[in-house]
Amino acid sequence: MSSFDVVVIGGGSAGEWVAGGIADSGRSAVLIERLRVGGECPFVACIPSKAMLASARARQQARRLTDLGAAAQPVSLDPDPEAYAAAVRRRDKLSAYRDDSGKAASIQACGVTLLRGTARITGPGTALVTAPDGASTELSWRDLVLATGSVPAIPPVDGLGSVPVWTSDQALSAADYPESLIVLGGGAVGCELAQAYAAFGVRVTLVETADQLVGQEEPEIAAGMARILTADGVRVMTGAQVVRAEPAPGGARLLLRDGSAVTAERIVLAAGRRPFTADLGLETLGIETDDSGAIAVDDRCQVRGQQHVWAAGDVTGLAPYTHGANYQARVVTGNLLGDRLTADYTAIPRVIYTEPPMASVGLTAARGRAAGLSVLTASRDLADEARTATDGATAGSLVLIADRQRRVLIGAAALGPGADSWIGEATVAIRAGVPLDVLADVVHAFPTYGEAFEVPLRQLASQADASR
Repeated sequence: MSSFDVVVIGGGSAGEWVAGGIADSGRSAVLIERLRVGGECPFVACIPSKAMLASARARQQARRLTDLGAAAQPVSLDPDPEAYAAAVRRRDKLSAYRDDSGKAASIQACGVTLLRGTARITGPGTALVTAPDGASTELSWRDLVLATGSVPAIPPVDGLGSVPVWTSDQALSAADYPESLIVLGGGAVGCELAQAYAAFGVRVTLVETADQLVGQEEPEIAAGMARILTADGVRVMTGAQVVRAEPAPGGARLLLRDGSAVTAERIVLAAGRRPFTADLGLETLGIETDDSGAIAVDDRCQVRGQQHVWAAGDVTGLAPYTHGANYQARVVTGNLLGDRLTADYTAIPRVIYTEPPMASVGLTAARGRAAGLSVLTASRDLADEARTATDGATAGSLVLIADRQRRVLIGAAALGPGADSWIGEATVAIRAGVPLDVLADVVHAFPTYGEAFEVPLRQLASQADASR
């Protein structure tokens, strides 16, 4: 049996971070990964999706050359399988052709022992790793880190097994150019995939069962997202209750409760992800998961009820983003090395990388009220900003949410050019608890999108003053 100070199950971004940090400190660490070192993000999620969105954005900009004064005649970009193939080649190159050998070599160069295979906890302080060829290795550990990530959620729709479908991971790996798609799910992944495919002339129908896209976000911002996707050629259907899927000539058909149907060559499942905790042997340590499969952790990212078991990343269900996983990994690593770090999820940004992007942080107004806070809101239409006019940009909006009693921002949501970057101002303000009066006195460069903060911040400060 091989002994290690820290055993890390799962080699995604969180697992990489922890294992590398432990090895850098001179302690022994083993990283166990069943698929790819680096996880989903570099190979079948974040990087490939942003690569395809960049190609899509370039095509959309080309269509607007006359609007921007960059061409005398409009450019027509018909459905173009060859252009799509070029975008796929760029995507695959940026994703290292889904080959993790470089990442595997890098983590081993840090002194981490890498074991390929699946791991199962066999009891307190022990685990068994089964390699792809069936060989097994017994391990003992002082501390165990669970970083097994998540897998695409499969919606409970009758008949999905009888029709051509892709998970979001498959859609971001395949080279096929479909003439039409149904994207099932209007969250971040669904919106991004719908826009990317539509830019290449694919007929896309985005089907969402909730009454709005990105259902957990501000309604005003969600409505703006629906307008943008519609303008890009996506058929957006919200409040669409799916009854079942069935084969159709040349593809698949979704039958809806209102009696209508949607047909396409393929269905893309974009109904979110669920924590991956199956067959880990958690029961040998008395660890239970919630209904979603998530493992409960405290503010130190220590698994509740355990002295030497930790968790980071999607498996915790707390901040299901790569930046959230890295943050939790930093907290876990620090605590394993003797620090006393705690995680604060007050201001974890949420971003949808469409064009323009949607970005939010903190609480929505509805969640603030549900938490018993005295909520104030103010908004700004980006059409009123000079930078929107000079850029010829698609207008969006900014919504700010404040706590009347504490006189601080508690939430922000934006849809507009570069919003994924300038939402950082609200992120810092919420995390640091900067007073509204200070925020309202900040001067922004002209002309920038950051100016959009000024009017609603002054409005919030004035509303808070009126309540005194």
